[in-house]
Amino acid sequence: MSSAMLLYIIIGLAAGCLGAVLGIGGGMIITPILTIMMGLDIKYAIGASIISVIATSSGSTIAYLKDDMLNLRVAMFLEIATTVGAIMGALLVGAFSSTFLYVLFGFFLLYSTYNMIRKLMSKKGEAVYTEQNSTVQKLKLADSYYDKAEQKQVDYSLKNIPGGFIMMWAAGLASGLLGIGSGAFKVIAMDTIMKMPLKPSSATSNLMMGVTAAASATVYFFNGSIKPDIAGPLAIGVLVGATIGARLMQVLKPKVIRMIFVPIIFYMGLQMVLKGFGVIA
Repeated sequence: MSSAMLLYIIIGLAAGCLGAVLGIGGGMIITPILTIMMGLDIKYAIGASIISVIATSSGSTIAYLKDDMLNLRVAMFLEIATTVGAIMGALLVGAFSSTFLYVLFGFFLLYSTYNMIRKLMSKKGEAVYTEQNSTVQKLKLADSYYDKAEQKQVDYSLKNIPGGFIMMWAAGLASGLLGIGSGAFKVIAMDTIMKMPLKPSSATSNLMMGVTAAASATVYFFNGSIKPDIAGPLAIGVLVGATIGARLMQVLKPKVIRMIFVPIIFYMGLQMVLKGFGVIA
């Protein structure tokens, strides 16, 4: 095994573990490392990143399904909005100023960072919303999971379903228009807008990202952006890392997961704002 292949596996291992814990995929970790630190062409980095997202989703979803952590009904319902948004975004590329879009979505992530910090500072802890409105009852979106960190069964419901659906559509639109991953937006839509607990939000986001990435992987494959000697070792590392991350997430307290998530979405938001204003390329 060459040193480069071993390095790709290690990078994939770290990215897969973090992606599975936070529900954001490993792309935002892999792409900067491959382009900035290793000097790889952005085209091949994005192709490898797409494959890594599918691997993260595959590795973590199996573990989450076994432990009834993810909410399949919510995933399938919201995936409709994300897919429609992504298709619209792909069709509308060039119709909007990328500067405006980067700044808009960047400031939204920064605002979400502020909201998450407020939750961390709150003395009430992680409140669970349990009231079922008519939409939740009709679509059977309420669910439960066993929290291994707290050692108790958690029954939860959702609120503001239209708001979450619109946010998912916007996440898909941003992905299609700007070519960015929308895992962070998915978690924010479920956790902040729809009041789903953070753990099932992260687990459900992992499943949804795999579906979205699989749809776009075909395009990247046929345009030659996926290099097997790069994507292959990364995918192996990511698959193992995602399996470990899925197990690790279940024994972490939601507050700890939120503490890891906050600096990451702050960094993403800041990068998008700076890119929109032309400060960084």
